[in-house]
Amino acid sequence: MLAFFTSGLFTWILLPILIFIARICDVSLGTIRVIFVSRGYRHLAPILGFFEISIWLFAIGQIMRDINDISIYLAYAAGFATGTFVGITLEEKLSLGTVLVRVITRPDCTGLVEALKGAGYGLTTHSADGAQGPVTIVFTVLKRQDLPHVVGIIRQFNSHAFYSVEDVRHASEGVFPAREGGVLRSYLDPRRFFSKKK
Repeated sequence: MLAFFTSGLFTWILLPILIFIARICDVSLGTIRVIFVSRGYRHLAPILGFFEISIWLFAIGQIMRDINDISIYLAYAAGFATGTFVGITLEEKLSLGTVLVRVITRPDCTGLVEALKGAGYGLTTHSADGAQGPVTIVFTVLKRQDLPHVVGIIRQFNSHAFYSVEDVRHASEGVFPAREGGVLRSYLDPRRFFSKKK
């Protein structure tokens, strides 16, 4: 075994691959951890931090052991870059958190309002003056995973409506659509154990 770990195959191929994979894992976890911290998931972030730093220590330990090996440095840097991309992609797929959608549309937006209400979303409307005349501003707070559905409704009723999306760190009460699977599915959702609390 000692001969294998000192062989060129391990040093120049397998070890760089291991470091590359380790960096992808730890940087992905770090990216998600930072996003979780910014969104108030304070119970989950330390757990991710534990695994992140454990993997990082393995990678940096190998770097220090083979400090003159250029392939190790390249694998380390490539893993960091790839891990950043993977972390952001994973966060988008998880769709955690709550967002505020602000829609500025034409004054008569009855169809849009009724469609959002019919889909179970709570909202508030406000009449205002825009650059080209009267407009209606529609505010709704929703789960990030519901954002594509809401954007689809907006485009269905007014393809030229201006809308913006902002992260919401904490929302109290509110009206949200019922989830498929009802209470049981919500209870079994592991994310409920990491809900944001003041």
